[in-house]
Amino acid sequence: MNESLRINPDAVKNDILRTADFGMIDTENGIGRTVLPGMPANGRARTYLVDQMIAAGIDVTVDVVGNITGRWTPPAADGTAAPVAAGSHLDSVPKGGIFDGPLGVYAALEAVRTIKDSPLSFNRPIEVVCFTGEEGTRFADGVLGSSVAAGELSVEDALDLSDGRVSLGTALAEAGFRGTGRLDASEWHAWIELHIEQGPYLEADDVDVGIVTGIVGFTWGAITMHGEADHSGPTPMHHRSDALVAAADVITAIRRIPNSLGRRTVGTTGYIDAKPNSINVIPEEVTFTWGFRDTDPAVIEAARERVLDEAELAAEREGVDVEYEDRMWADPVQFADACTEAVGNAADRLGYDSMRLFSGAGHDATHMADLMDTGMVFARSENGKSHNESEFTSWDDCYRAANTFANAAVDLATV
Repeated sequence: MNESLRINPDAVKNDILRTADFGMIDTENGIGRTVLPGMPANGRARTYLVDQMIAAGIDVTVDVVGNITGRWTPPAADGTAAPVAAGSHLDSVPKGGIFDGPLGVYAALEAVRTIKDSPLSFNRPIEVVCFTGEEGTRFADGVLGSSVAAGELSVEDALDLSDGRVSLGTALAEAGFRGTGRLDASEWHAWIELHIEQGPYLEADDVDVGIVTGIVGFTWGAITMHGEADHSGPTPMHHRSDALVAAADVITAIRRIPNSLGRRTVGTTGYIDAKPNSINVIPEEVTFTWGFRDTDPAVIEAARERVLDEAELAAEREGVDVEYEDRMWADPVQFADACTEAVGNAADRLGYDSMRLFSGAGHDATHMADLMDTGMVFARSENGKSHNESEFTSWDDCYRAANTFANAAVDLATV
């Protein structure tokens, strides 16, 4: 077992704050950023990362969908051995925070910089990874780069993805980050990812770091209510086929269904489109989405069945027609014991309190877990906030989680 590694907290802090300059937006609270894949701000953030990798003396490659890797092989390691890969992403949601993604990328880079100056020895190369388009804000629903690296999405299909104006391939070329070849994650020995929790559990239990044991599964879909448009003034209430009233009943049910299923079950309607959307016209068509997440696939399916039953009942009450579309299903992911133990052991050696928990959000680790031993470390999120400018993780919490992450990566590289 290697002695504990202690990274430089100021280096990680400086890299995160420098990255925050790219795509920074005016906010009333905190620091916000909008960094969508292929946009100029994303190109600048990536250029800064590549410059830091080169300065650290590691070999940088960019694949055809823009995934960035920086590989370092310790002098005593077997250069042909499968590497341990670590990292996250640099893109953000619109008006997002500065920690979601960059913390994992720069903690991985600082781990390598620190290891190079330490007496630690291990057997495998380490690759620092920045995946393209994790957030799903442009071109795809999410985890774009890692889905290509995992072989779940072909290079051709990925490059043809469009935001309605340009393709991913064109946007990457314009940003200077359409490289060559395809990053093949199946060649890695293990993947480890650091992320802010994006939830309240670590802070509520006053725990330093989270040992992530897996990622919840989910069902996503859309329901459309078809009613009849009519004048909102002279049309009696009992003559109406109001698509919006039926939709409102189901949307309320989506909020309530999780309460009867499980403590970690969540349900959300994130999108609504009403037509004709006029103040004096009875809505004739409303499309809205459901999204349920849980650690148990049976619970996820039960939530889906419940919302469809509620939709049929609401449609019958209001005299409208209903149709639905299943858009996505993902089974829960369980991480490998080797990785969760590596994270737990690292936290113990460093003297940090830790707890085991599932991730309620999707991550690039979802695809990696199908190919290799995979694990994640969580840093505390203040008030559980994320995906907005009030997202905040203290620098002390960043340091504790990054230290745990670095030491777990080193332990995995000794195998």
